[in-house]
Amino acid sequence: MIPFVGLLGGTFFANRVTPYLFGMPFLLGYCVIWVVITTILMMVIYKLDPKNKEGEAR
Repeated sequence: MIPFVGLLGGTFFANRVTPYLFGMPFLLGYCVIWVVITTILMMVIYKLDPKNKEGEAR
């Protein structure tokens, strides 16, 4: 839910060209940052989910 709100809800507030983030217009840099944040959150959720450990050999 956090990435959904960050990407879709935050773009209305971040809709400007300047300042530049990583050489990109602010809105594009904002979206790229949220893609990275979403990837990190999904990795954490995957590691903490107990169903992922059911198939592992012991």
